[in-house]
Parts: sequence; structure tokens; C-alpha cells
Amino acid sequence: MTVLVIAEHDSSSLKSSTLNTIKAGAEISFFGSGEVHVLVAGYRSMPAAMAASEVQGVSKVIHADGEGFAHGLAENIAAQVLAIASGYSHILLPATAGGKNVAPRVAANLDVAQISDITKVISADTFERPIYAGNAIATVQSSDATKVITVRATGFDAVVQGGSATVETVTAATGNGKSAYLGSEIAKNDRPELTAAKIIVSGGRALGSSEKFNEVMTPLADKLGAAIGASRAAVDAGYAPNDLQVGQTGKIVAPQLYIAAGISGAIQHLAGMKDSKVIVAINKDPEAPIFSVADYGLEADLFTAVPELVAAI
Repeated sequence: MTVLVIAEHDSSSLKSSTLNTIKAGAEISFFGSGEVHVLVAGYRSMPAAMAASEVQGVSKVIHADGEGFAHGLAENIAAQVLAIASGYSHILLPATAGGKNVAPRVAANLDVAQISDITKVISADTFERPIYAGNAIATVQSSDATKVITVRATGFDAVVQGGSATVETVTAATGNGKSAYLGSEIAKNDRPELTAAKIIVSGGRALGSSEKFNEVMTPLADKLGAAIGASRAAVDAGYAPNDLQVGQTGKIVAPQLYIAAGISGAIQHLAGMKDSKVIVAINKDPEAPIFSVADYGLEADLFTAVPELVAAI
């Protein structure tokens, strides 16, 4: 039994979600005394391959370098995975936008059922995954010869450095040629990436306007060196951009500290942040659902409490 993890990277280093996915792969391989291999498909990406080789628990790194991988086109990445898939019992990808783009293509071509968003490995063929916005946990078992799985990073600890895997170079596969990279518009942000941040401060609809959102939340984030998040209600109201949305239909996060200001705690939002290590809720409604998951709750007007918190820090 050999597990293949598809790495997400920026050509020079691995994304944090890959380290969590490798941990899930190691837990699966434990049941079959197998190995964990990592595929690094990229352009001029040898530094990322070397970084993968130094991760504990990785036995081999497969490095495919080609210009077609430069922008992470799902068709090209999937073609590379399929080119080597026959040697693996499990193929794991992070449950990120990129992983969710590649995994269905691989599963469809292999004619197997994809297993999505696993948070726990029970055995080599049985896993747990959240359903109904995290209100229930489903135990799923697969009899497919090759299991294509996306891994929710918040469910597994990141692996550490300390490995010495070999790096094997393979010929880069080509996609079907039906898609091409034309360009991208990338939001620039000096703050930590939301899904990798250790501290997140999030604002809700109670902030009332985009001006108030920035006026109240930015000083707190600056003091804590935190990423800024938002509830879906705040995003829908135009107070914050879409890429800041935390929740079932936004980004799934699990920082060391999550501060929610003016967020009532709708089920969709809780599904995206309830795995945070410490949750602090500030809300003037004592019945707000957010208090049910909070480690620390402050019943107060956020327009008073947050500036006082900033001053205290």
C-alpha cells in the first residue's frame, strides 16, 4: 500500500495544507505498512521538491517539471497524476480550491468515487468527514481499488521537517490542450494568508458598513499581526471582499486564536471556524449561537469593546 500526496506549492516552498495532507497520508499508510510519496508538479520547482524531501514520513518525492504546470491548471496537474496513478492505492489532495479542482478530474478518469473533506482516518478504507455544515460526522468506507481523497487540513496536525526522501524526476505529462492560462487578477495583501494564519480577527454584519469594518477590525489585526476574516453576511452586505469570507461556503480555518466581533454564529460560519484552538466572541446579544462554541465570550457592544481591547494590547 503506497499513498500519493499531491503537493500544493509556489515552486519554492510547500503550502501549509500539504503538510497536513501528508500527515493524513502517513496515518493511512500505517495500516498497510506502506509508504508516502509526494508529487511536486510545477515549473522551475526543484526547490519545492527538495522541501518535500525533507518532510518527515515522506519516502519519495516525484518531481515533474514543465511550463504547463506554471499556473496550476487543473487539467495539466490531473494528467500528471493519472500518468503515475496506477502505482498507488490512495491519492490525496488538500481540500483547497486547487485540490478540489484536480481531485474530481482524477476520480472521474479512474472511474472511482471521490471521498471529500476527510477529517479522520479510521482505517485504510474507512474515514470520517463532516456533513450538514459540520453538524454531523459521516463514516464512509470505500471499496475502490484506488481511493481519491481530499483532506480537510484542519483535521490533521502538520508534519515536521526531519526527513531525507529521494527525489525522482519524471517526464512532465501534458493535458488535453483544451484549456490555457490567459491571466489572473490577484488581490495583494500584506497580512498572513487566511487559511494559514495563527491569529484571525473576523467581523460580522453588526459592523454596519465597510468603513466601520475597516475602522474597527484593522487596528485589532495590526496589533495582533492577524489575518482579517468576515462572515458571509458581512461579505454579502459589501463590508468585506469575498476572499475574506470564513465559513462553509468560504474558507475553512483553524488558527490558534479566532476573535469574532459582531458575528452571530450562523451554522455555515461555525462550520468554517469551530476547530480553532481558542475562540473569543464579542457580541451584545447574549443568545448569539457563537457563544456556544466560544472559549471566551464577551457580551458587549463591539464598537466599545474592540477599541478597548486594542488599547489594552
